Amino acid sequence: MTLHFVFWSYFAEVAGMKETEIEVPEGATLEEALEVLYTHFPTFRALKNSTMVAVGVEYSLPTQLLRPKDSVSLFPPVSGG
Repeated sequence: MTLHFVFWSYFAEVAGMKETEIEVPEGATLEEALEVLYTHFPTFRALKNSTMVAVGVEYSLPTQLLRPKDSVSLFPPVSGG
């Protein structure tokens, strides 16, 4: 299935783009989809522990099941001020 990935802040700089579409297996979890993403953007793996991930507009757990055409956003941790 095709997922739409959106990169914010330094993720866009590292990727050299703001968004892309990537094929992942049907019924993939968010964690499985991120593993596929890391094969395309290996540098993202090193940022894994400081990455916030949302599916649509909701922060998501790694176990979330994804649907075709879901939009997955990666962005740095947000802090208040």
